[in-house]
Amino acid sequence: MAKATKKKAASKSAKPAKAGKLPVPKNIPAKKARIPKAVLKAEAAHLKPLTLPEDGDAAVLDRLWATIESRRLAGDAATSHSARLIARGTPKVAQKLGEEAVELVIEAVARNRPAIISESADVLYHLMLLLVDAGITPAEVWAELRRREGISGIAEKASRPRPKALLAIAQTTKLP
Repeated sequence: MAKATKKKAASKSAKPAKAGKLPVPKNIPAKKARIPKAVLKAEAAHLKPLTLPEDGDAAVLDRLWATIESRRLAGDAATSHSARLIARGTPKVAQKLGEEAVELVIEAVARNRPAIISESADVLYHLMLLLVDAGITPAEVWAELRRREGISGIAEKASRPRPKALLAIAQTTKLP
């Protein structure tokens, strides 16, 4: 009798609450899309509920770029994380983008959906920071994406000129 009670209790605790279910993409088994209550509570403690912006497009990235650019121009590294990173130089900005990209890859491999969303936002923020640092506007990137629309990825990549640094490496027989 005690074993049957334990089985019932175990099956109840293993079953997630309705709030723990996420929309399941067709290619992912339903079991992988369930999030334990403890994880949901931890996420809710520091994140606002996920709501889509009214514009629902890349305009949020344009606004983020403008905010970072204004912080760069103000140059107040004491109060602005963006200004502080830019003041440390391009190598540090690029390093931070790389770190965030690695964190995103790790979470993607772990299939940790809430962390993938969070890390994706970090990657996009640091990408915008890198663009500001390089003096590139989001509109320039959007134009490049529009240029590539409808072109095979393989054909597009083959049409790109190889960077001079890669050409020099390809011509040597010894690795540095």
